[in-house]
This record gives sequence, structure tokens and C-alpha cells, in this order.
Amino acid sequence: MAGGMRKISARVIWRGAVSIVVFLVLWEIGARSKQWMAPEFFAPLKAFLGAMGFKKDYLPWIGTIPAPSAVLAAWGGVLASPGYWQSWYMSFFRVMGGFIAAMIVGIPFGLALAVSRTAYGTFFPTFEVLRPIPPLAWVPASIIFWPTQELSITFVTFLGAFYTIVINVLGGAKSIDQRYYQAAQSMGSSSWDIFRRVILPGTLPSVVVGSAVGMGITWEVVVAAEMISGGGSQMAGSGGGLGFYIWNSYVGGSYEQIVIGMISIGIAGYLSSELLRTLGKYVTPWLRVR
Repeated sequence: MAGGMRKISARVIWRGAVSIVVFLVLWEIGARSKQWMAPEFFAPLKAFLGAMGFKKDYLPWIGTIPAPSAVLAAWGGVLASPGYWQSWYMSFFRVMGGFIAAMIVGIPFGLALAVSRTAYGTFFPTFEVLRPIPPLAWVPASIIFWPTQELSITFVTFLGAFYTIVINVLGGAKSIDQRYYQAAQSMGSSSWDIFRRVILPGTLPSVVVGSAVGMGITWEVVVAAEMISGGGSQMAGSGGGLGFYIWNSYVGGSYEQIVIGMISIGIAGYLSSELLRTLGKYVTPWLRVR
């Protein structure tokens, strides 16, 4: 059994590695197609695009993005830059601040909505009205409401995770089979015992899923918030966050660094979500099939 699981795990790793290699090869070919292919190869398509109103002298999806080899070469120089790592630190600090606050507030709030009809009837309508508002729409208001831009960015990341966590906690608690409640009540369990031994364990898988999804959203939101707000209190080149790093690279015309910033965000989001999923396996051991 253990050998079979190892084979499956190795197969999954190899498939992932092959998919990444194929993606990089296609990216390299697309980025260098203008150099590798004869100009007349693009003439019919460029003529068609010109007739459609495209006035640029390049194809919009070929030859305009830096090749992976160029990005890798630029990344080697960026790794020695303190500003790059400060950008990592600033974005990570903001994400964790907003995410932890969302967990502290969102989990009890979702449980309260699930177990109390009074709380549900009082707070859920307002929650549902605010939930569809994109977190980025709160950026101007948060800059006005909060005394510093650091707090405003952290507040926006908090909103990015808060709604997802609450909805998952509420859905997880509502999906618990009613027979568990009836069985616990028939054996004389108190309300606290039911909450501690039925509701909490039944909701934990949804908390793990909501946390992983919310973590991904916080990385999306913090980058956009840093772009809009100018990286918080930091100045250009001194670590205003990965979002500001991308925007500053765009303004400076360093397209390789734009891609570096994008890949850095993807790596940070993946590692953060994977860490939460790994922790989730330990807090929900009953979900392990084998």
C-alpha cells in the first residue's frame, strides 16, 4: 500500500514538472517567434489585424512578453537587491496581518451566525449587502478612514479573506447532519458539549477550505492595493510591496521585473495556501482516507 502511494505521488510530481516545462517552452517560443520566424510569416495575419483596426507593428500575443530565459537572467540580478526582498517582506506582513485578523473575527462570526437565529437575523442581511462589494472598492474609503496607508492596505486584505472565511464557516456548520444533534441531545449533551464536540469538528474542514481560498484572495488584493496606494508608506525602490514593485517596474520600462514580480506573487500565494492545507490535514485527521 505504501509503495503504491509513493508511485502515485511520484507520478503526480512528474506530471506537474512536465506541465511546467511545456509551459516554459511554449512561452519561450512565443516570446522569440519574431526572431526565429521570417517576417513574411506574419504578413497575412498582420494585414488582417490592420484591417480590424490594430495599428501596432507587433502581434498582441507574440513577441511582446520577455522570454523565460531573459526573466531568469534578470532574476539573478534582482535576488541581490535588498528592495526586492523588502517588497516580499512588506507584502507578506500585510497579508498575514489582514488574514490573521480575518480568521480571528470571521470564524467566531460565522459560528455565531450558524448557531444563533438572533445573530443570523440581525447581522446576515447587512453582511450580504456588503459582501458583493469588491475589496478594491474599499481602497479609497479605507485610505480616508484609517490614519495610515499601512492600516488601510491591511484592512483591504482583511476584507479579502473575511467574507470567504465567514461563508465557508457558515456553510460548513449548516451542512452538519441534523441526526448528530439529535443523537447528542438524546444522550443528555449540553449545548456547550454539542458546540464543542459536534459543531466545531464538523466545521473545521470548511474552515480549512475557506482559509486556503481566503489566503489566495488576500495576495490578489494586497498587490492591487499596493499598486493603487503607491506601496503604502514606502518610497520607490525601498520595498513598497510586490504590487508596488510591479507598478514601479512598469513605469520604469523593466518588463522582465514585471514578470518577476508576478511569479513572486504566485510562489508566495502557493506556498501560503499549501501551508494552510498541510496544517488542515493535522487538525482534521478523520478526513484522511488512508
